[in-house]
Amino acid sequence: MEIELGDRFYPLRVRKLAQARSIAVSADTVKGEVQLTMPRYASMAQALRFAQSKSDWLTDRFADALPPVPIVDGAEIAFAGEGHVIRWSADYNRKPLKKNNEIRVGGPKERVAGRVIDWMKDEARDVYAKDLAFYCERAGLEAPALSVGDARRRWGSCSGRKAIRLSWRLIMAPPMVRRSVVAHEVAHLRHMNHSPVFYALLDQIFEGERRDADHWLKQHGAALHLIGVPAR
Repeated sequence: MEIELGDRFYPLRVRKLAQARSIAVSADTVKGEVQLTMPRYASMAQALRFAQSKSDWLTDRFADALPPVPIVDGAEIAFAGEGHVIRWSADYNRKPLKKNNEIRVGGPKERVAGRVIDWMKDEARDVYAKDLAFYCERAGLEAPALSVGDARRRWGSCSGRKAIRLSWRLIMAPPMVRRSVVAHEVAHLRHMNHSPVFYALLDQIFEGERRDADHWLKQHGAALHLIGVPAR
C-alpha cells in the first residue's frame, strides 16, 4: 500500500491497535515510509482520508529529514567519534580492518555494507563489555548479560532480569557519549527509575559530564540511525 505525497509515492504501513483511541500518522524518515496507526473499530477509508489530510505536514517532514548514508566504497562514516572512509579493494581481506582514518574491506563489492556493519557490531560488543565491567565494578555490582541490538527509540535498556541491551550504533559516537549510556544502564541495575538516587549513582560512577553526552545524542543521534540506510 502506498500514499502519494506531492510528486512521490511512499510505502504506507498500517497498524490496527486495540489500545488506540484515535488515528495517528507519522513519517518514518529512516525507512522512508508513512506509518498509520488506527483503532480496530475505525474504517480503512477513514484512516486513509486522515493520512491524506496530513500530506503537506508529511511532505515537510521528509523534506527536512537528513539524507541516508549508504555504506559503500568512498563513503565516510564515524567510528568512536572520528570520521573514517570506507575503502574497498579486491586485494583487501574480507574482514574489515581499521587503519588510520580508513576502514578497508574486501570480498564482493555488493556486500560491503553487510560486512562493515557486522564488523562494527563485533567491535561494539567487545568495547561495551569492557565499559560494562568498568562501571559495574564502580557500582559494586556483578556484570549482567550483555546483548547488542538496533533499537530505534532507545540507545540502551536494562531488563528486570538484570540484562543490558545496547545499540551497536553507539560505537560510532564519541567514547564519552557511548560510555554515558553504558553507565546509565548500569545505574538502572540498582534503581529501575529516574529518581534522585538513580542520578546520584550515575554521577558517582560516570567520569564525564552526562548532560553534555545527552546533548550530543539529541543533536546527532538521528544521523547515526541513517548510517547504512540505502539511498532512496
